[in-house]
Amino acid sequence: MLIGQRLRLLREEKALSQGDIEKASGLLRCYISRVEHGHTVPSLETLERFADALEVPLYRLFYEGQDAPATPHLTPRRSLEELADDLGPSGTEARFLLKLKGLAGKLTDADRAYLLDFARKLATR
Repeated sequence: MLIGQRLRLLREEKALSQGDIEKASGLLRCYISRVEHGHTVPSLETLERFADALEVPLYRLFYEGQDAPATPHLTPRRSLEELADDLGPSGTEARFLLKLKGLAGKLTDADRAYLLDFARKLATR
């Protein structure tokens, strides 16, 4: 199945219009139409925007099954808690992230929004 057909199928399954995807992704409706009809091949960055707008993981744009595909050759990921037990820089970073996670969980929604806005402003500098 071509990527445009897959995007259209996922969009229709969620009962979304091209206009809905336009609002959610920031992509123009005419561009969305061109992708769905196979006239344009989107970049990976654009596919990520489609996936976010459709509220699906990126792999769902390429995989037609309902369950996540099997990944037999990947090594299992260690949790943050497991990494925190390590000595050295990776353990130090994991412990910092765990502490940050705990503190962020105590923030009010307004404080969390303020902090994220502040971080966005710093990132643009």
